[in-house]
Amino acid sequence: MVENDLVTPAPSLRGSGALRRRAAALLLAVAAASCNGSSGVDDQEARGTPSGPLCDQLPQGSDPGGPELLREMTAEEALTWMPVLTVFEAGVRASGLDVDLRRTDGVTILAPTDDTFKETFTEATLDDLILFRQEELRELLEAHMIGGSHTIADLIDAGEARTLAGTTVEVTGAAGGARFDDRATTLCADYAVANARIHIIDGVLGELPEPAPEDPGPEGN
Repeated sequence: MVENDLVTPAPSLRGSGALRRRAAALLLAVAAASCNGSSGVDDQEARGTPSGPLCDQLPQGSDPGGPELLREMTAEEALTWMPVLTVFEAGVRASGLDVDLRRTDGVTILAPTDDTFKETFTEATLDDLILFRQEELRELLEAHMIGGSHTIADLIDAGEARTLAGTTVEVTGAAGGARFDDRATTLCADYAVANARIHIIDGVLGELPEPAPEDPGPEGN
């Protein structure tokens, strides 16, 4: 199981920053992946090259927002360049997680796309979370973050991971990528940035917040 205390973050990212434990755990994960080759993902993914059905529609190479450019950025900066993650990135800034992501020494982000958020929540609820319910928003986003910078192959080999929100996510291989709790699959995985891994997914994890007061619901949008 991938634990959230493998990260060495700012204090508000929860964890004591046990760097030696993190390094040892990651070495073990890499060694296991090299020995058994049973992760269900191909060699390209194991190396951390972005892969998945959405990747071809996203910036490539050294283009703005492309993988080569993002490698030099910290997590919160990289999110601002990813065109399908504008809702997630806005939530990160509104909840104050941008400061933590700038300072962390390693985190894995499972980021739902804009379309995924809009299919899960109404516009009224999204606005309410971003403008007035930042604590709930933060908890929701932390349910999409795992301590330590892990490839999809690492997560599949571990089988489950504990998020920064304290929830446990089951991880299984699925069509060259990964499935999380039967609620989401990877669309473009393994963006390596300076202090994180970002995996774009098609579902919202964790406990969903209540709708905004007087939310008309999807039919009222």
